Amino acid sequence: MKLIIRLLLGVAVGVLLGLYGPDILIQLLVTLKMLFGRFLSFTVPLIILFFVTSGIGSLHKGSGRILGSTVFLSYLSTIGAGLVAYCAAVGVLPSVMPSVTANLDGAKEIMPLVEINLVPLMDISTALVLAFMFGMGISATQSKTLLKAVEQGKCIIELVLMNAIIPLLPFYICGVFAEMGATGTAFKTLKTFAWVMALAVALHWVWLLIMFTMAGSIARKNPLSMLRTMLPAYMTALGTLSSAATIPVTVNCVRKLNVNAHVVDFTVPLCATIHLSGSATTLTVCTIAVVFLNTGVLPEFAQFVPFLATLGVIMVAAPGTPGGGVMASLGLLTSMMGFGDSAIAMMIALYLAQDGFGTACNVMGDGAIAVIIDTVSQGRWRS
Repeated sequence: MKLIIRLLLGVAVGVLLGLYGPDILIQLLVTLKMLFGRFLSFTVPLIILFFVTSGIGSLHKGSGRILGSTVFLSYLSTIGAGLVAYCAAVGVLPSVMPSVTANLDGAKEIMPLVEINLVPLMDISTALVLAFMFGMGISATQSKTLLKAVEQGKCIIELVLMNAIIPLLPFYICGVFAEMGATGTAFKTLKTFAWVMALAVALHWVWLLIMFTMAGSIARKNPLSMLRTMLPAYMTALGTLSSAATIPVTVNCVRKLNVNAHVVDFTVPLCATIHLSGSATTLTVCTIAVVFLNTGVLPEFAQFVPFLATLGVIMVAAPGTPGGGVMASLGLLTSMMGFGDSAIAMMIALYLAQDGFGTACNVMGDGAIAVIIDTVSQGRWRS
């Protein structure tokens, strides 16, 4: 909540300075925005490399059939939630968002005071291929030494995120909105926030109803009763913004659904890492909103499906920090959706403003997956 308040203050201060501040101050903020954006671009391939490698390399634990089923259902849920969000967003957002494009990355009048070229060690595609190569290799060979090295690298990147990138985000957002205020696009952009947040949260509950209806029909249980049982986990995740921190509460709630203890102990921690339906919903709605705001054109379904399919995999790289989902997706947003610095900043602001609701949807959906896995694995499902 403190981070969200700082981000909102960054937006407000940025707009005011852009409208009424001296040119030199606006130029300084634009310079800071540029420097932070370069550092962020440098860090993103490292996030993908270490987090995806660690996530895939750790997936050898547990029984093969339950592991495969849990991974498949988690991925299917993440992609399904994104597809539902896409259909809803393209139908709703054009009618409620500003009709005139804000051209987020088109303002060239304000130049930074200095230019520093910080080249990433590798591009996004290279990082992703390396992550899959080493992750699957570690999983197959069960190399504890290499996995430990990767996890230590992951810890270093987490420290960078927690102590550098996350604390500096409000200043980055401030610089972006100062530039928007100075170039006359700030208020068009701000009109988007409320609609995007409301639609994303509504779609979270739509997907939860779909998941628990399916789980209830398979396990012959009342979906609404299961949703009520999972509410403590939802509220905990809403406050902590972390699936990992909510695991003890989630385990307790899922056990109350009469799920086998072995299935609970295996699926809940695994789903906390790989099941990200709420995050996928939020990223989908925010991406479509930013694309439409920037260009006035909705992304085509054929363009968005490959992005969503890759996002479902790369979200395994989402670190357990506020905004981890959007941080892991920055490379795809840049390479596949063509986002520039200002569009990226807009995505970060939109995502973090409701990160708790997305995390809560992820956690609550873990209960539905656990119920399905338990029912199918014990052969209780009858068509």
